[in-house]
Amino acid sequence: MSAPTTDSARASLEGLRAEIAKAVVGQDPAVTGLVVALLCRGHVLLEGVPGVAKTLLIRALAASLELDTKRVQFTPDLMPSDVTGSLVYDARTAEFSFQPGPVFTNLLLADEINRTPPKTQASLLEAMEERQITVDGTPRALPDPFLVAATQNPVEYEGTYPLPEAQLDRFLLKLTVPLPGRQEEIDVLTRHVEGFDPRDLRAAGLRPVANPADLEAARAGVAKTAVSPEITGYVVDICRATRESPSLSLGASPRGATALLSTSRAWAWLTGRDYVIPDDVKALALPTLRHRVQLRPEAEMEGVTADSVIQAILANVPVPR
Repeated sequence: MSAPTTDSARASLEGLRAEIAKAVVGQDPAVTGLVVALLCRGHVLLEGVPGVAKTLLIRALAASLELDTKRVQFTPDLMPSDVTGSLVYDARTAEFSFQPGPVFTNLLLADEINRTPPKTQASLLEAMEERQITVDGTPRALPDPFLVAATQNPVEYEGTYPLPEAQLDRFLLKLTVPLPGRQEEIDVLTRHVEGFDPRDLRAAGLRPVANPADLEAARAGVAKTAVSPEITGYVVDICRATRESPSLSLGASPRGATALLSTSRAWAWLTGRDYVIPDDVKALALPTLRHRVQLRPEAEMEGVTADSVIQAILANVPVPR
């Protein structure tokens, strides 16, 4: 079988939205964000109230891409070794052997990540940044592709441990998963009346429409997407404006600027262009930057949000022609 071309890979990834829609109603922006993250080798923070199909979305994505997926329910008593794995003594050989944890997968769903203490949250940092796990001084590579999709509840904070800025910055995108509209919710209930079982995706008709080879070809296409000096300057100007905003105590770092450039290239390639335009940057600015900035307390009390500040910056930063 011949290796996929960048064009065939794009066509395969375009079919993901329709395939995932067999299990998840709506949530197109979240699907697109997850694909962008996979193309950029990044990770995603999903924020939404319980019951909006965050887990189902990840499972449907994995099934449509022929990827392995595992889920970890983060709780206050979860230990780092429960995520990464540990050395286990084998009495038969009188030696310790490594027992891999759930992090050794393609798509890791870290459910309610803010319900576990910082020590366990930090166990994911090496995996997310270095794509490896070190146990007893021995580094062990994670599979490729590898994506952490962490979820958190935006309305219930009792008993939670908010992610520190350094860890938030490790997530390429923060995607909001909203409640469905009225018609979408009717569609959800209708599917359940007709026998839809979210635990059996094959019965729902989900089939792989792309595979890791398509993903690798797509990444090669993204890497060839041209970025002009004007676009690079535009990205830098947006990020510098967040550092100068009177509503923010913390702006986007240079890592945030790099992330915005990467996601803009991936979006440009997905839409069929081999070059980035300002609209690509605008389209990805909110999910790429909203978790990398911090509001001043007085601005927060006035009802200002990170999204509204970034939107105001996009409206004021000159757009290159």
